[in-house]
Amino acid sequence: MTKILIAVWTSVFVFGINLSYGQEKEQQINWISWEEAAEQMEVTPKKIILDVYTSWCVWCKRMDESTFQNEQIAAYINEHFYPVRLDAEYREDIKFKGKNYKFIRSGRSGYHELAAELLNGRLSFPTIVFMDDQLNVIQSIAGYKTSAQFQRIITYFGSNGHTNTPWSTYQKSFAPKMMLIKNDKP
Repeated sequence: MTKILIAVWTSVFVFGINLSYGQEKEQQINWISWEEAAEQMEVTPKKIILDVYTSWCVWCKRMDESTFQNEQIAAYINEHFYPVRLDAEYREDIKFKGKNYKFIRSGRSGYHELAAELLNGRLSFPTIVFMDDQLNVIQSIAGYKTSAQFQRIITYFGSNGHTNTPWSTYQKSFAPKMMLIKNDKP
């Protein structure tokens, strides 16, 4: 009887472990580097969503912990964009569109020339930059956004609504297509 009980419990334990390994991991944004995006663009052109942040930015961290952790937001971004992150205080050179961009020392820290150029000199964080498949800036949007706000924004650019519909019209007719799981009020 004891041997049967041990065998049953062992089977239940092993079956339980196998079930947990078979489950899908929570959907996350697959952030890639500039270099990876450039390589992938050569094979499959796609828009880029660029998260410009700093390590000290409280609202950047809040957006990482809430909006970017939303599974539906992550799935949409992964499907429609190449997601890239840029630390606005990155210290290494970045080659972009044939030009070399450097870190510029200013005050206690500094800023990266590429961040300054992409944000038109308005270094505000977080800022999301949408770029077309030719690496031209479509629009940059500064400030923390909740999942509900961000869903509207990413679907506008992801569906190419920006090419034929004014933002004010899109906002009025917007019907959420994603069931947002997390409540992420600021």
